[in-house]
Amino acid sequence: MKHHLEHLLSSALIGLQQGGGLAADIELPSHIPVERTRDRSHGEFASNVALTLAKTVRRKPRELAEHIAAALPASDKIAKVEVAGPGFINFYMTPAAFQGVITDIMAQGPHYGRSTVGGGRLVQVEFVSANPTGPLHVGHGRGAAYGAAVADLLEAVGYKAHREYYVNDAGRQMDILATSVWLRYLELCDEAFAFFPSNGYKGEYVRDIAADLRGQHGNALHHPIAQVMQDLPPDEPAGGDKEAHIDALIARAKQLLGAAAYRQVFDLGLNDILEDIREDLREFGVIYEEWFSERSLFESGAVDRAVARLQASGHLYEKDGALWFRSTDYGDEKDRVIVRENGQKTYFAADIAYHMDKMERGFDRVIDVWGADHHGYVPRVKAALAAVGDDPSRLDVLLVQFATLYRGGEKAQMSTRSGEFVTLRELRHEVGDDAARFFYVLRKCEQHMDFDLDLAKSQSSDNPVYYIQYAHARVCSVMRQLQEKGLHWDEARGRANLHLLTETHEQALMLGLSRYPEIVEMAALNHEPHQLAHFLRDLANDFHTYYNAHIFIVDDSLLRDARLNLIIATRHVLRNGLTLLGVSAPEAM
Repeated sequence: MKHHLEHLLSSALIGLQQGGGLAADIELPSHIPVERTRDRSHGEFASNVALTLAKTVRRKPRELAEHIAAALPASDKIAKVEVAGPGFINFYMTPAAFQGVITDIMAQGPHYGRSTVGGGRLVQVEFVSANPTGPLHVGHGRGAAYGAAVADLLEAVGYKAHREYYVNDAGRQMDILATSVWLRYLELCDEAFAFFPSNGYKGEYVRDIAADLRGQHGNALHHPIAQVMQDLPPDEPAGGDKEAHIDALIARAKQLLGAAAYRQVFDLGLNDILEDIREDLREFGVIYEEWFSERSLFESGAVDRAVARLQASGHLYEKDGALWFRSTDYGDEKDRVIVRENGQKTYFAADIAYHMDKMERGFDRVIDVWGADHHGYVPRVKAALAAVGDDPSRLDVLLVQFATLYRGGEKAQMSTRSGEFVTLRELRHEVGDDAARFFYVLRKCEQHMDFDLDLAKSQSSDNPVYYIQYAHARVCSVMRQLQEKGLHWDEARGRANLHLLTETHEQALMLGLSRYPEIVEMAALNHEPHQLAHFLRDLANDFHTYYNAHIFIVDDSLLRDARLNLIIATRHVLRNGLTLLGVSAPEAM
């Protein structure tokens, strides 16, 4: 309906220009602003196009608005057009306009609300990308639900989305994991040491991987613990530096095992955890087109090429034996190391190479969904893209605050290093995938979120996902009741009698249904799936209110079929919206 009015206004402007009412050299706007009014006494829609054009065409806004209104093509969807205030054009829609929405929904079914705004442009959405050093926790779950919803919404409005997980399989954290696994393996070989490294990974899953390692290799990778710990710098509990201690342990593991055996330990830990992450996300309804390996960037020479491009552009310099990127030239607070004094490339160097690769793959837009703790990382990545000649405006970084889980009023601790964390899988099993997916997108991504487990599990109107799903199930229940009564629903007869839907609750429901395509578009373009979540909650409320106030299976077959068309259209929209958020639409509850 909104797009219909935009088209009419555009046609009016073109007609005025062709008829001499506007100068031929005036550039008409490519987008005509049309918004829903807050007060329906001013109509259902309003446009300020005259106000935005007045200065350009050198006309008074109200006078221009009157000319535009007079030039509007006829439409059976518009009851009245008024010019108000300084130059707003207000549209009063006919009842048939909203009744026609029901027919559109019935005809389009699962496609209702979708559009071609994106024009088929390619957009890559990279999200979650948690280090494969342990199971996903509830904090990662929010990024998963949010990223998946953003990608699905973008596809709904005509973009072609490419969902990608960046596997950090080449960094120091993976070395810490491999060393942690090996140390637990040594314990299974009856070696004992005073305390496990304070900076090692301590979760039970590390013991499980170590058991697999022993099952595959027996005692072949065994070395005495005294040999492992000989002359190492002390750990933090002994008054030392935990970082220096774990780095020395990593070096010792590589020395004693040798490159081939160490790689076996490394890959076992990586593959075991990565497969667990894949399975967890797959069960959560989050599917990727690609799992991109960080290690491949080093093996293919992409990191070296990134450094060379920065060097050629004159944005690198040497200092203290290291190679630095002059990111302060682009507004960063300080310059950043690209190559350490020992010749090792930094994580930042790999990240530059990864984003260069994204641009080279031809994506029109690149969206990174990162945790809020990466806020300071954004400008330096954009700076690096600019320095190598790529357009940083093609990159959007969406920051997601981690969710805080509350169970019985107690805040759960989450630490992948200590092993004391609540996994995403545990959350899913406790509240269900539907509640988890929906609750995660109820707030703006940059807002802090407290996840209330008690509410998520409740079967009440206070639980939004239950309330919405119950509305969908109620429609299905009405249709079962119809069949049980031996009655038949005639869609065509219902369509011919939509004019009988004159009750206030019916008008409110039709108005809500008409908003759905606009909500999907706004949620997609603004990367705000919470807009859709709240819309569905409001639509469900309108339906439940209607359900409680009126009987649908009435004796009057014409009114009955019209009402059934309305509630079935509502069912379509509820299902369509829930599907975009990764939530099921049950037929019985």
